[in-house]
Amino acid sequence: MYAVAMRTVLLLALSAAIASAQLFTLSKDQMMRLTASNPYERFEDGRPKVPDSVLKRFEDLSAEEVWAVLPGKGYPNQYEGNWQILHPGKKLIGRVVTAQFMPMRPDVGDVIAADGKAKNLHGGQNQWVIDRLQPGDVLVVDLFGKIENGTIVGDNLFYYVMKTTGGAGIVIDGAVRDLEGISPMPMPAYFRGVHPTPIGNVMLTGFNIPVRIGNVTVMPGDIAFGDREGLYFVPPALAEAVLTRADETHIHDEWTKKKFDEGKYKSSDIYGSPHDEALKKEYQEYLEKHLKK
Repeated sequence: MYAVAMRTVLLLALSAAIASAQLFTLSKDQMMRLTASNPYERFEDGRPKVPDSVLKRFEDLSAEEVWAVLPGKGYPNQYEGNWQILHPGKKLIGRVVTAQFMPMRPDVGDVIAADGKAKNLHGGQNQWVIDRLQPGDVLVVDLFGKIENGTIVGDNLFYYVMKTTGGAGIVIDGAVRDLEGISPMPMPAYFRGVHPTPIGNVMLTGFNIPVRIGNVTVMPGDIAFGDREGLYFVPPALAEAVLTRADETHIHDEWTKKKFDEGKYKSSDIYGSPHDEALKKEYQEYLEKHLKK
């Protein structure tokens, strides 16, 4: 049912694009309706603008701490793993900008190319998106897992993305090229594979629209969060819930290890939660004290 619905949406979108000779993107009104729960300011096009101060707080999180909140809030499909990760020790955190490519179909591709020319867009269609990036953005690209000719960036464009976004990161359900040149650059990147070919035999069918990355529906303005395990895409409305729960988790883990260090308890006495009333009281007092810091 989901696949049929998505195909219908895409066909309608492509029909509208062909009819109006315009690359499909959400209007400001559509963007705001689809992200109506966003509690923060917005960019001019309606994309949620999660504050830098909130993004900064995500730096201490792990994928497990994000997972501890989202499924319980009705979002069980926000995690995607099985990536090649450029810098496993460097977290990816930023505001999502989406791009969707599809296999080339000439009658549609010709319209998209003509529209780009009419708008004075230059370079490859991957650059049409890259040139719109802003500081703090994470480019999330649906290239349907394509490896050969599915390379959204090589070392030069990777460098441009890094400088333009402040090194927030890039996510590619596809490939990169020039890995030898990319590897020394300190921007986090998640991709499916590597290939020496340039991007080709594809067409850009959407910018800042809902995209599918593996098992996740990703929205423009989501918080992209990546660590060495994989990627989470957090709706802005749930950012504070994730951060609050993470604070509690950090304190719980700290107290748990502290008790293990005493050497007096079995793991089941302490983890996942103590069953002894005195220990429960001790933990609760420890939690309340440290949450106030």
